[in-house]
Amino acid sequence: MSSVLVFRAKWRSGEHRAAESSRNVFQPERRGNPSDAFVMTRSQNPSMLLLTMFSQKLTKSFSLLWLQLLLILLSIASINGAEQENFYIVFLGAQPVSRDIALETHLNVLSSVKGSYLEAKESIVYSYTKSFNAFAAKLSKDEAKKLSTMDEVLLVFQNQYRKLHTTRSWNFIGLPPTAKRRLKLERDIIVALMDTGITPESKSFKDNGFGPPPAKWKGTCGHYANFSGCNNKIIGAKYFKADGNPDPSDILSPIDVDGHGTHTASTAAGNLVSNASLFGLANGTARGAVPSARLAIYKVCWSSSGCADMDILAGFDAAIHDGVDVISISIGGGSPSYVDDSISLGAFHAMRKSIITVASAGNDGPGMGTVTNTAPWIVTVAASGIDRAFKSTIQLGDGKNVSGIGVNCFNPKQKQYPLVNGTDAAKDPKNKENAGFCYEDSLEPKKIKGKLVYCKLGTWGTEAVVKGIGGIGTLIESEQYPDVAQIFMAPATIVNNGTAETINKYIKSTRSPSAVIYKSHEEQRQAPFIATFSSRGPNSVSQNILKPDIAAPGIDILASYTLRKSVTGLKGDTQFSEFILLSGTSMACPHVSGVAAYVKSFHPNWTPAAIRSAIVTTAKPMSRRVNNEAEFAFGSGQLNPTRAVSPGLVYDMDDIGYIQFLCHEGYNGSSFSALVGSPINCSSLLPGLGHDAINYPTIQFSLESNKASRLGVFRRRVTNVGPAPTIYNATIRSPKGVVITVKPSSLIFSKTFQKRSFKVVVNATSIARNKIVSGSLIWRSPRYIVRSPIVIYRS
Repeated sequence: MSSVLVFRAKWRSGEHRAAESSRNVFQPERRGNPSDAFVMTRSQNPSMLLLTMFSQKLTKSFSLLWLQLLLILLSIASINGAEQENFYIVFLGAQPVSRDIALETHLNVLSSVKGSYLEAKESIVYSYTKSFNAFAAKLSKDEAKKLSTMDEVLLVFQNQYRKLHTTRSWNFIGLPPTAKRRLKLERDIIVALMDTGITPESKSFKDNGFGPPPAKWKGTCGHYANFSGCNNKIIGAKYFKADGNPDPSDILSPIDVDGHGTHTASTAAGNLVSNASLFGLANGTARGAVPSARLAIYKVCWSSSGCADMDILAGFDAAIHDGVDVISISIGGGSPSYVDDSISLGAFHAMRKSIITVASAGNDGPGMGTVTNTAPWIVTVAASGIDRAFKSTIQLGDGKNVSGIGVNCFNPKQKQYPLVNGTDAAKDPKNKENAGFCYEDSLEPKKIKGKLVYCKLGTWGTEAVVKGIGGIGTLIESEQYPDVAQIFMAPATIVNNGTAETINKYIKSTRSPSAVIYKSHEEQRQAPFIATFSSRGPNSVSQNILKPDIAAPGIDILASYTLRKSVTGLKGDTQFSEFILLSGTSMACPHVSGVAAYVKSFHPNWTPAAIRSAIVTTAKPMSRRVNNEAEFAFGSGQLNPTRAVSPGLVYDMDDIGYIQFLCHEGYNGSSFSALVGSPINCSSLLPGLGHDAINYPTIQFSLESNKASRLGVFRRRVTNVGPAPTIYNATIRSPKGVVITVKPSSLIFSKTFQKRSFKVVVNATSIARNKIVSGSLIWRSPRYIVRSPIVIYRS
């Protein structure tokens, strides 16, 4: 749900909202993971086996007391030993010739630190054999350290658990239902979603009119608990959960209990569904970017535990083998490194198989340097707003109308309700502060029964607290209006400080204050803008790569949902809907994934770098006045789908280009061998391209305050993917304090797919500390505009 998956406590801008399960779900006994990745189930604890054998041989001279004591001590030792072990992921050398040989190799390597083949089989949980040569196992720190010193081992890193970070949005960014399509090729595009699963019963995933899966498809779809099965739209579904920890609020199946995966899948490639809405709000035709494309589902995220690195890698391993074209992953929060991060590793191997990976930028904005998924072979997506807001009218008892933000789906049953301030309804007169925020157990039920309650915003779910003790609804004061429309489980709305002052004055002006909250309605607002929650640059891993790459709609996006969970996830909520409004970079990510698939349907042979370049260089520029962090907030700008199909020029590259970049960044050849499959001798490679050593479609020049260097030379190469002959002329926009030049200033192409190189020189003469300034390079022909942002930042 790149969106923001902070799994069970998320509010809707990131989707931070309470996510308590509203119903019990059937949880079958775990009998191993039925995915194609090899999984071994763990048998009984060896120390308990030893304990059993020892106790059977005890002589009668041992008293029962001593036996019990021994049992306790051995149990404690067993528990302590287990606590010292964690899951680790281990990468080995080149791809083995067969799965059986790979498995045998993994067990032999593991046996060398475990002491026996049996213990190795006990500890291994995944053997990745399709797309890369690696395994995941439970190890102690010492065992992991020993493995890392072995010649055949390229990389060892500890498993982490990550967070999960749409009808009008497609029209807003210029992809109407009538947009030009190549349906025959679109039907062969397979979009993979790594998320919380899918709801196959949804109208967004019906297969009416779909033929059989493409011939290239190698994936499978088995029979799973509570899962109705695949069809010719959802052509594959698997789940991955190797830690063995029970999740009572989820199901060991590709079924989506959370709703996040259903939402992202339908945003990327859902069918056209007319009259879709959330209880009448946001009514329209719900659809994905490529309604005729196929979906492959890899459930790697779970309600309680989140998304484990080892499961994410298993998903990548399977998706690459299965033959997908695009991988959409709305997950983040891993290692700040390109070489030991599961998403970065998986995406690199996907790129080498011509599969493009699109990921969410994260929901930790507006703080600087918070962007995640920053590897240059990943397309990183920020969340922008569209020209629609959801507001509720509040009518006060004196007849004055004020407005609040949020999704309130309730029509009032009477003209006015008594209104009380939470501080005046405190259960404990000495603790009015908590009552002012309407925290749980802070209000006196008798004082709020049948009333609207005015509260300050403290935690999400305030209206649930008020409703739970007899209140009618809630007016919630926030310092400013949030970007997103929180969905409420009872009548409620959020007001800003100015409106709050009006309400407070009214409450104090009368002995019998009253008010009513009307059902929400839609209003237009200025857009696009970047959501405050959307993570910002600069890139914390590399000073030479601009991230995020692109912005796409991620606020109040209507798309399919699950009926297994209420629309708020709050205890007591009885609202269920087939469609829902969600917000987060999780929602922005599948917009770009869908457009990547759309571009791929026109250009099946384009590389992931070429598709990324087309998306980035055709983006609509966004205003710095609205977005203070400029390109660190929105990358190259707002997604522009139809122009991305015909970009004119592309900045293309292959895996060698990325390897040169890593060498230039200071990684030694052995440190990123897990990406490539074997150690690399950086000194034997040709030098990279200029200051940043990469043929990226954007330019970032970072100045360190303690260094005198103010000159950057960036070498780039473009490929003509438009008609020929043609000439492109350069237009440079230089910000104040910076001089930018390009040589040559004209590029002449006599044929399609011809390449031309050029040099960009950035001379930053005067830039203040912690300052970001930006310019651009535009290549113009009579037919095309190819724009690359140039960002100069001084730390």
